[in-house]
Amino acid sequence: MAVSTDIVRSWRRPRVVIREILSEGQREDRLIGVVMAACLLIFVAQWPRLARKSQGFELADGAEVPEMSQLVAYEMLSWLIVWPLLLYAIAAITRIIASLFRGKGTQYGARLSLFWALLASAPVLLLHGLTMGFIGPGPAANLVGTLWLGLFMWIWSQGLWVSESGAVDVT
Repeated sequence: MAVSTDIVRSWRRPRVVIREILSEGQREDRLIGVVMAACLLIFVAQWPRLARKSQGFELADGAEVPEMSQLVAYEMLSWLIVWPLLLYAIAAITRIIASLFRGKGTQYGARLSLFWALLASAPVLLLHGLTMGFIGPGPAANLVGTLWLGLFMWIWSQGLWVSESGAVDVT
């Protein structure tokens, strides 16, 4: 199925989607594509907030207004280089913790669960970015951020459940 269709399906039935992806076998190229697409969408979601900041909103008294190009460069470095590496480390730690609780999964399954959860929840992060850009920090942004966190944790936990149950052979 199309990735966009799988994203929407993940909001209701994440176990089914993860099981289907795992049953296709290990494909590191696909996994790198998933994490990079998720990080790219998160990077784009930051633009409205950065634009607001570059206009001088929510700055401390006496603080210099940063240039938009500088803010975008820092975010790009962060989301397209640093975060993918950190996400690989987080997935490895998650797999180690799962093995302590007798999880039967693989490193690939742990990575897929985390990366897919980020990609599947990225549309809500885009909404959060718009909220931060147009309204700024406050109850609305907190609500959307909480919605994102809940969705992300739901999809990640369900993906880990499937990958660590050993029900799908990923060799």
